[in-house]
Amino acid sequence: MEFHQLEALVAVAEFGSFADAADHLSLTQPAVSIAIRKLEEELGVPLFDRMRREVRLTDAGSAVLERAREMLNVRIEAQRAVDELRQLRAGKVAVGANESTNLYLLPSIILAFRNLHPAIKVEISRSSSVLLPRDIKEHNLDLGIIAFDPEDPAIAWFPILKDELVLILRPNHPLAKGKRIDPKDLGKQTFVAHNVRSPSRDYVIQFFRKHGVTLNIGIELSSIETIKQFVEMNLGIAFVPKLCVEQELRDKKLVTLPITGFRQQRVLRVIYLKDKVLSNAAQRFLDVIKLNATNTKADSR
Repeated sequence: MEFHQLEALVAVAEFGSFADAADHLSLTQPAVSIAIRKLEEELGVPLFDRMRREVRLTDAGSAVLERAREMLNVRIEAQRAVDELRQLRAGKVAVGANESTNLYLLPSIILAFRNLHPAIKVEISRSSSVLLPRDIKEHNLDLGIIAFDPEDPAIAWFPILKDELVLILRPNHPLAKGKRIDPKDLGKQTFVAHNVRSPSRDYVIQFFRKHGVTLNIGIELSSIETIKQFVEMNLGIAFVPKLCVEQELRDKKLVTLPITGFRQQRVLRVIYLKDKVLSNAAQRFLDVIKLNATNTKADSR
């Protein structure tokens, strides 16, 4: 059973004539007759009473006609839905990122995207960065944003922003009086740390271990926003992405100082499945990210 056969059935039923149906469908009369005959052969019943002067549906033809119209309407609706997706009048894009990216990077990107495509739904999931490559491979997300190389040949990525990990303190903290901090001066300090495992946290621990300093992680929190507030309340010092504290540094609520030998740069990357054909919505979101990306001097993969 094919759509052109159903179209022929509906046309002959509506016009009561094979010739008029053929004209309506821009086909020859024999082509319409063949389509009806093949449909009758497949169903095993006659659909039209050809013994009368007028072409009339049989009882079986009337039953099939109703279903034929339903199927043709479904095809029209399906084509309309595809057209809306293609023309970005419908659809969604699913993006995953950690807390800091959600708060400090994605809002401007989402605003730019929504200005261009207001009908597209943007679904943002907050997740640990180390889990995002898996979510991409399992097709739970279209795109993800992470701060490390996933080192997975199935994952493609594009650099969008260069950031760095910085030490934040209250402006009146004793260590804030200098211009640079020696790693050994931090051994007696209380650190407020993010309790989520990440490459940045691993780097900090390994750096101080290399310098013979044991960090006193007195407080662990799940939110960078809360970490900043704890530092402002003089409950400790902390390492955070600079992207997250730019406003506090401008307002002089917090300060940051370099540490001798310490430099942890982070390249934020948008990741996606290399062999997956992205939806129109996801591809346009990726295009907007690339358009708004800062030059990181890093190669995409």
